[in-house]
Amino acid sequence: MKQLLLGNEAVARGLYEAGVRVVSSYPGTPSTEITEYVSKFDEVYSEWAPNEKVAAEVAIGAAIAGARSFCGMKHVGLNVAADPLYTASYTGVNAGMVIAVADDPGMHSSQNEQDSRHHAIASKLPMLEPSDSAECLEFTKLAFELSEKFDTPVFIRLTTRIAHSRSLVEISDRQEIALKDFPKDPQKYVMMPAMAIKRHVVVEQRMLDIQKWGECCSINRMELHNGAEIGVIAAGDCYQYAKEALGDKANYLKLGMVNPLPVKLIKEFASKCKRLYVVEELDGIIETHCKNIGVDVVGKEVFGYLGEFSQRVVREKILGQTPEYLSVDFDVPPRPPVLCAGCPHRGLFYSLKKLGCNVSGDIGCYTLGALAPLSAMDTCICMGASVSALHGMNKARGDEFAKKSVAVIGDSTFVHSGITGLIDIAYNKGISTVIVLDNSTTGMTGHQNNPANGYTIKGDPTMAVNLEALAKACGINRVRVVDPYDMNEVQTAVSEELQHDEPSLIISRRPCALLKTVKHKPPLKVDKDRCTGCKLCMRIGCPAISMKDNKAVIDFTQCVGCGVCQQMCRFGAIVEGEGNNSAN
Repeated sequence: MKQLLLGNEAVARGLYEAGVRVVSSYPGTPSTEITEYVSKFDEVYSEWAPNEKVAAEVAIGAAIAGARSFCGMKHVGLNVAADPLYTASYTGVNAGMVIAVADDPGMHSSQNEQDSRHHAIASKLPMLEPSDSAECLEFTKLAFELSEKFDTPVFIRLTTRIAHSRSLVEISDRQEIALKDFPKDPQKYVMMPAMAIKRHVVVEQRMLDIQKWGECCSINRMELHNGAEIGVIAAGDCYQYAKEALGDKANYLKLGMVNPLPVKLIKEFASKCKRLYVVEELDGIIETHCKNIGVDVVGKEVFGYLGEFSQRVVREKILGQTPEYLSVDFDVPPRPPVLCAGCPHRGLFYSLKKLGCNVSGDIGCYTLGALAPLSAMDTCICMGASVSALHGMNKARGDEFAKKSVAVIGDSTFVHSGITGLIDIAYNKGISTVIVLDNSTTGMTGHQNNPANGYTIKGDPTMAVNLEALAKACGINRVRVVDPYDMNEVQTAVSEELQHDEPSLIISRRPCALLKTVKHKPPLKVDKDRCTGCKLCMRIGCPAISMKDNKAVIDFTQCVGCGVCQQMCRFGAIVEGEGNNSAN
C-alpha cells in the first residue's frame, strides 16, 4: 500500500518496519517529526532526552545491549552528540544503530548553515542521503543492514526540503528483530588507550570495505541519456533540482551514500561526459573528493556556498537559462516572526528593556525578543550559551557591568545545557543573574514535553525537574519565582537581584499561551474615548494590537486577555471586553 508521507514521517515508518526497539532524540527543526511519529508506534520505546549527547548515548547503549536503536537531531545538535558518536565509531555496535541528522540550508530555523557531512568524514562513519520520502524509508531500513554488516553506527542526512516535503511511499509490515546477546567484550567496548589504538585499525579497514561496497551498490547509480554531454553529480534534494531543471539534457550520477564516496564509479561517470558539474548545497564535499581523485569538475565557483538551491538556480548556472515569470508592481508587506499574542515572555523582555539591561540570550522562541520593538537581547550563540557567556562577560568587564546584565534561557534549554553554566557561576564565585523562562514546554520546535514539565513524549505523567531545588543544589542561594504577566513584579525582582554581590536565579513562570491546557481570559478591548493614540501599547510588539484612525485596536481573535497592555496604558483605555466584541 502506498501513502503520501513527509520525509520525516517516512524515516519514522522505516524505523518501525526495521524492527527498531529504542529511540531517543532531542527535538530540533527540521528533525523533530521523526521521533514524534515514532512515538505513535507502541512497539517502539521512544523518549525525549535532555539533550542530543544523552540521546546518542542511550541509542549506543541500546545497540550494544542487542537492540536496534535510533537517535535523531538537527545539524547543530550533532555538535552536542559528537563526543559519544566519534568513540562509537571505534567501538562499533552489536545490533544496528542509526543517527538521523537534519541540515538546514537557508537557515529557516537555525543559527548556522553547517554541513553535517564533515562530521561523518571526521568520525569515519558512513552517511546515506535520501532524495525523497520513498528513499527516506528505504534508506532507513538499509542503514540498519549496513550498520550490522559493517559493525558501525550509520548516519542518515536529511535537509529541510527532504524532511518537510511529501511523496508517495510503499509501506510494509514490521520486521521483528530478536534481541542479540549482550557481549562481554572489554577489548571492543572499553575505550582505554590500549584498546582504542587497536580499534582504530578496524575503523580504517571498515571505511575501505564500505567504500568498496559503495562502488557497486544500487543507491549510487548512473542515469545516462543519449546525446547528453553534461554530467551532474548530486545527492539528496540537489539531485531532484537537477533532474527537474535539466531533464534529459544531462547525465546524472546520483549518490545515495555521501560518505565514503566512490572513486571508480565517479571516474567511470566522468569518462562519459564532456563537462561535469557537482551540484551540492553548503560545502564542496563531493567537489573536493572529485578533484582529489583527479576528476575535473565545476562546482562552488559557480554555485557558491550559501543557502538553498532550486530548479531555477541549477538551470541558470548550467544552461544559462532564466525561466519566465510574472511580477507585480506593488510591495508585499513584510511579515516577520513575532512572539505570539499572550506570550509570557513579552512582559519580561519589555521589563528588561525598560531597565536598560544587557541581555545574554539563548535558543528558543524567546529569541524573538531580540527583534523590534522589544529589542531586548544582545547575544545568542548556541543552546546554553546565555548562562556561560554572561559569566564570561561579567568576569571580563567587572561587577558594575554584572549589575546591569542578565541571561535569559528557556526551561527546556536550561535542562539541555544551561545547568553546567550555572554551576560554573556558583563554583567560580560569579555574581550573574540568570532568568529561566519556564513556559512548561519546548515551544519553538512544536510544543514537545521535556524533563521540566513532568510529562513524557506520550503525555504520560512523570517526575518533573524542580528548578528551584536544582538551583539550590548547584550553589545558588538566591532563587525567586515571578509571573511575567506582572511587569511590576518582574522589574522589582530583576532590579533587586542585580544589586546583590552573589549569583541569583529568577524563574519567570507561566505556561505558553498556545498550550491546550491553558485557560485564557476574555479578550480585551479599547475604549476609544479614552485612547489618546500615544502608541505606548505598541511598544510591546503584540500582534493583537494595531492602530486605526490614530486609535489602538485589539483583535479579539488573537487577544488572550493577558493584561500586559493594560499595564502599559496610562489612560485606562484598555478594558475588559465582553465575548467576541469587535466594536473596538
